[in-house]
Amino acid sequence: MKIAMVGSGYVGLVSGACFADFGHDVVCIDKDASKIERLQVGIMPIYEPGLAELVATNVRSGRMSFSTDLAASIAGAQAIFIAVGTPSRRGDGHADLSYVYAVAHEIADNLTSPAVIVTKSTVPVGTGDEVERIIRERAPNVQFAVVSNPEFLREGAAIGDFKRPDRIVLGAEGEWERGVMSEVYRPLFLNKAPLLFTGRRSSELIKYAANAFLATKITFINEMADLCEKVGANVQDVARGIGLDNRIGSKFLHAGPGYGGSCFPKDTLALLKTAEDYASPVRIVEAVVRVNDSRKRAMGRKVIDAIAEAGVGDGRGQRIALLGLTFKPNTDDMRDAPSIAIVQALLDSGAQIVAYDPEGMEAAAPLMPEVTMAKNAYEAVTGADAVVLVTEWDAFRGIDLERVGRLVNNRVLVDLRNVYNPDEVRAAGWHYSSVGRK
Repeated sequence: MKIAMVGSGYVGLVSGACFADFGHDVVCIDKDASKIERLQVGIMPIYEPGLAELVATNVRSGRMSFSTDLAASIAGAQAIFIAVGTPSRRGDGHADLSYVYAVAHEIADNLTSPAVIVTKSTVPVGTGDEVERIIRERAPNVQFAVVSNPEFLREGAAIGDFKRPDRIVLGAEGEWERGVMSEVYRPLFLNKAPLLFTGRRSSELIKYAANAFLATKITFINEMADLCEKVGANVQDVARGIGLDNRIGSKFLHAGPGYGGSCFPKDTLALLKTAEDYASPVRIVEAVVRVNDSRKRAMGRKVIDAIAEAGVGDGRGQRIALLGLTFKPNTDDMRDAPSIAIVQALLDSGAQIVAYDPEGMEAAAPLMPEVTMAKNAYEAVTGADAVVLVTEWDAFRGIDLERVGRLVNNRVLVDLRNVYNPDEVRAAGWHYSSVGRK
């Protein structure tokens, strides 16, 4: 089957590479000529484990190609995916659908054969209706259908998520488009991946509801972590205790500095805007957004408090080393990363900051011009008055704390991801502070 993927960012590139690996013929399209030129020589625009190798394999096989020419690329395609960005709109938090609608117009003007138009982008309820209206108005004589197919890819594990999904959600209104989408995903269906067919509006809402629920779980355990610190409990024990209940589950119950990234922040805001538009408030999600925003900056204050408790200063004029900047490991994504608010809080306290991240420093540098970027973790901690673990990259889990202890000015370690064993760290002579643990 020929598939056209409009948009060669995170979702489009991962999805296109995986579809090609299933044996489909895939062309990834983007208006950014420089991005396409780099892709054609194997340079990825994002960091995702295994993606460069997967793309290279399928380009060599002839199943995957890249183009800036939408008209030529969609010719003869049975499925045309829209996988462009839908960032939060300034002012009201609603998803910016201008890129989606621009693609819909361009598809309509160049569609010459039957095709299913698939919205892979995360879009609010009713977007598929508008995409259908645009194409119907401009291409009334061509057979087409619009399907919603939200993505559920975790950054850092996207290829595995695509190839071994929990479910594949398909919002399709008619039998013809259901048949086409079943053929698109047939390789996964043979592996027993469940195809969940719904109405188009239900599919669009499933994506937002899923992300809002996961954001709620994260925010809930973070508030429990604060309570654990007050009462002398251990949030990791609490998380295990409730996570073993099958009705709750253990995933997304890891206390930390708050959620960030490309999905949860913008999708919760977009859901709030949809609820407002339909006069159906979602109060829980409102609280989640508010609590998460305040938590990120509170983590900066937590660092300053740890320095004060260690009796080595109040942060002013002190050198603080941050290990990790991206919102999670195995990505270079800095969108809404907790480190941004943490850095600002520390700068406001008069601290000097040096940081190291295995993949995110290029993206972080413009967001944090006052932060010194180090070449490695040991350079970052040299001369530091406090070390803060912000992102739990594997490279930081086995860091030599004895070596670090010889490099720092003061052995103050603030572990915002609960990576280290408190007894071992304290036995090594560190003043240790973590999240939700006494």
